[in-house]
Amino acid sequence: MSKLAIKGGKALIEKPCPSWPQAGLGEAKQLKKVLYSGKWGVLGPEVTEFTKRYAAYCDAKYAVASSNGTISLELILRSLNIGRGDEVIIPPYTFVATASAVTFVGAVPVFADIDENTYNLDPQSIEEQITTNTRAIIAVHIGGRPCDMDEILKIARKHGLYVIEDAAQAHGSEWKGKRVGAIGDAGAFSFQASKNLSCGEGGAVTTNQEDLFHIVWSIHHCGREHGNHSGYNHPILGTDARMSEWQAAILNEQLNRLDKDTEKRMVNAKYLTARLQELEFIETLYDDPRITRDSYHLYIFKYKKERCKGLHRDLFIKALMAEGLEKCATGYSLPIYRMEFLNTEAFKKTTGSTISYKDISRPVNDLAAYEEGAWLYHAVLLGEKEDMDAIVDAMIKIYENADELILSS
Repeated sequence: MSKLAIKGGKALIEKPCPSWPQAGLGEAKQLKKVLYSGKWGVLGPEVTEFTKRYAAYCDAKYAVASSNGTISLELILRSLNIGRGDEVIIPPYTFVATASAVTFVGAVPVFADIDENTYNLDPQSIEEQITTNTRAIIAVHIGGRPCDMDEILKIARKHGLYVIEDAAQAHGSEWKGKRVGAIGDAGAFSFQASKNLSCGEGGAVTTNQEDLFHIVWSIHHCGREHGNHSGYNHPILGTDARMSEWQAAILNEQLNRLDKDTEKRMVNAKYLTARLQELEFIETLYDDPRITRDSYHLYIFKYKKERCKGLHRDLFIKALMAEGLEKCATGYSLPIYRMEFLNTEAFKKTTGSTISYKDISRPVNDLAAYEEGAWLYHAVLLGEKEDMDAIVDAMIKIYENADELILSS
């Protein structure tokens, strides 16, 4: 009988991964308070409290709470008057929302390659994609790992571009001691169910620019002038992207435990990195000393099949899941520039563009997507030291029995 669980053997990891999202009596108390307050939406006291707390948490002067992370990106783009005829440079190694937000405002997403050492935007590739139509760069802090903001800001200043931070996965992460989300012109966050700070759905925009804050606030509040919470004068083209009191109530409670959870993830990630570096067939991402805090929404690593007897990454991850590590994945295994929505009539009508993405190739991203990139979800890092050891033991077990998988695949 095979030793591998994927072939009928006994799984090595028996202890379940910590569940997510997590809630307790505090969240129940918060929801009950909103229920009986009679104030369920339209910028109530919970939303007001959360925006003040979250701005302070991000070392930002201002924050606007929104209905989700995707709309947060759209709010920033619209507030910067980015639309038809404009191009926005983004990484292809990100959730589709980064590209769809650009598309929905009528602009064209342009894909720069990623850095093989970080899986974040490669500054050199950004420079190569800049044209006379480029208006902004969206720096995605993938998995919570901050981008090289020094280089990105330098490039942006050189070419007169906006820098938007997609910090959907990076709550509390820091670049050189500064919290992400307010290093560039503005930052967008997500509080979707899987995120480190979660209320099921929700988002936020952070910025240090007062004029930009006023525009974002107005657009998200149906185009009302900043400070006018009611009335029917709408001087700005807006939408309803407001966060509900229910969402904010949960976030106000969840925010109380965010730092403690983040610190535990960082401790476990450091230990796990040291253990994984013992394995020849695993490479960890570059340990950049300028990253002073990593929220580790994802623990991303590189799998080298040529050092694991030729076993393909996808099968390695399936085997790892079978060994009891359910919260792992191959990640963004289809580059956005290969997604069908970019070739649809809806994309052409929205952007007015006839651009073709069919011949685009970004070599580093392709390697990450199809061959090497792998993730552990953040809840894994809420376990204990022995749980990190078990992950490594499971990988070793698969390596030692890889021949059996290769022969049967």
